[in-house]
Amino acid sequence: MTSRIALALVLVLEAGCAHALRSALRAPDLSAPPALANDHFNRDRAGGVSEEGLRAILDAPVYLDETQRLGVLPVAESYRPERGVPLPAVPAELTRSLEAAGLFQATSEVSTDWPIDGDIPGLRELAARYRSGYLLLYRERFVDDGYVNAWAWLYPTIVGALVAPSRTVETAGVLEATLFDVRTGTILFTVYERVHAVADETPWAEDRKLRAMKLRLLDQAAGKLGEQLVSKVRRLAALRPAKDQKPVAAEPQSDSSSSSSSERKNPSAADQAHGELTIPRWAVPRIASNWPCRVSSMVAAPSSRALREKSWGLPSRSSAGTAANTPSCAEM
Repeated sequence: MTSRIALALVLVLEAGCAHALRSALRAPDLSAPPALANDHFNRDRAGGVSEEGLRAILDAPVYLDETQRLGVLPVAESYRPERGVPLPAVPAELTRSLEAAGLFQATSEVSTDWPIDGDIPGLRELAARYRSGYLLLYRERFVDDGYVNAWAWLYPTIVGALVAPSRTVETAGVLEATLFDVRTGTILFTVYERVHAVADETPWAEDRKLRAMKLRLLDQAAGKLGEQLVSKVRRLAALRPAKDQKPVAAEPQSDSSSSSSSERKNPSAADQAHGELTIPRWAVPRIASNWPCRVSSMVAAPSSRALREKSWGLPSRSSAGTAANTPSCAEM
């Protein structure tokens, strides 16, 4: 009796352990948690755009409207319009690159001499005056440095102090171009082109040498920045939905092609007066065959009976009065 009770207790314990082991080995719940959709940081809510406006901006599709015009505008710090003389040639190079790409209705440089505000409202007012839906905001920034190099050991000599390249002049800069959507106030993209140069110079007119170095860097980097811009704009244009694509109108035939086709259909009176007339294929005479002979499309008016007979393949009489064989198409 005691052994039976002990056996029953062992069986109960084994069943409990097996159930606990199965519960421990059960596969965990692999369902993914819901994605985070709201900003839970209270400090982030203070700003110039409401939460509803932020969501509307981020949910809207981003693509380029090729029917709009583009204005290239040089700007200064904080993207205020640059009031100085537009001496750098980079905006002109960017304008030529985008105009050649044909991605906008028109591309033009923008003058900043108009009486406008010096902030974002001023940019939008300039765009409205130029009737441009987009503004390309361009600016350049440089950091300069200069220090004495090993050639300075020649300073004790008078000649060395005058002609030795004892000053190392270094400059590093970045060219920036930002595409600004005037209608929505959003920025579509920003591209950078970074430049750097260093040279050993004499200690005279260091500012002038730095300025010449920057101009060389700008000339070299303008084309590269233009290539980046065209590539970015093309990608934005490709994002436009197919249903919103503007159909390309078929090119009208030129006057020269239409006139030449009409001349082929209707021979002119001048050609008829000179005795030259284009004969259609159905009017070519058939000689002992179901196919017309290969004759020239331009047949001159016959000048004599013999020539006419020869041209049309008529039999000509020999001096003996016998009829000659009719020439075949191959002989003609």
